[in-house]
Amino acid sequence: MKIFKNKKQLKRQIGNKNSISFFPTMGGLHKGHISLIKTAKKYKNETLVSIYVNPKQFNRKEDYKKYPRNLSKDLTILRKLRVNYLFLPSYKDLFKFKPRHKIYLHKFSKTLCGKYRKYHFNGVLDVVNRFLEIIRPKYLFLGLKDFQQLTLIKKHILKNKIPTKITSCRTIRESNGVACSSRNFNLNKNEMKIAKDVTNYLIKIKKKTRKNLRFFNSVILKKDLIKIGVNKIDYLEIINRKTLQKPKKSNETFNIFIAYYLNKIRLIDNI
Repeated sequence: MKIFKNKKQLKRQIGNKNSISFFPTMGGLHKGHISLIKTAKKYKNETLVSIYVNPKQFNRKEDYKKYPRNLSKDLTILRKLRVNYLFLPSYKDLFKFKPRHKIYLHKFSKTLCGKYRKYHFNGVLDVVNRFLEIIRPKYLFLGLKDFQQLTLIKKHILKNKIPTKITSCRTIRESNGVACSSRNFNLNKNEMKIAKDVTNYLIKIKKKTRKNLRFFNSVILKKDLIKIGVNKIDYLEIINRKTLQKPKKSNETFNIFIAYYLNKIRLIDNI
């Protein structure tokens, strides 16, 4: 695996290749990232992973500082997966140029995480837009756990007619059902048990809501989640995955979306 710490070195290596499969990450690699890379291997393209903890998408400096970082562990994982290239850019290297495409923020950005994390998606789309211009990958691999982020990146790419295809992959879960996340590394044993209970509760809610949409009363359901051990809930909503609106009928294709805190650790999921 070849490692590059600035875009000049990287571009010198990959040139104008249009067969790159790209995975933007913030490190803290887990089963979800591994699954994405293994899926990409089936395409038989060269694989490129970036590790960059983007300060622009954090609302609080404390969250940015506490974000799990373990580069040596990440390197071991990537080498085992036989990733071709690793890009480790600096802030200056990423943000010292003006990208060709303007950031397009679809109105869906104002809901869910966007409602509670001001400028979060501005920061996400800014850095992804820059990565796409530097790398110009054929495929961009993203997980469905971050459904809102995935949707907004899709909208941005379509709006700007960027010739990169997004491949979305299913949410990978721990053996206890909790969605894999880099933030899980910061959970203690008791917090992981609570996260498991939250996941199981959401599964039950979805089954009942599919039978009768009126069952979904977020005020009552949030109280139940607090009893389970959740400290704070940003949102608990049902969204039609196609229309991006609240469903009107129980037979629509919808997911339950949640963002909650266990102490100061913020977790998201959609089921």
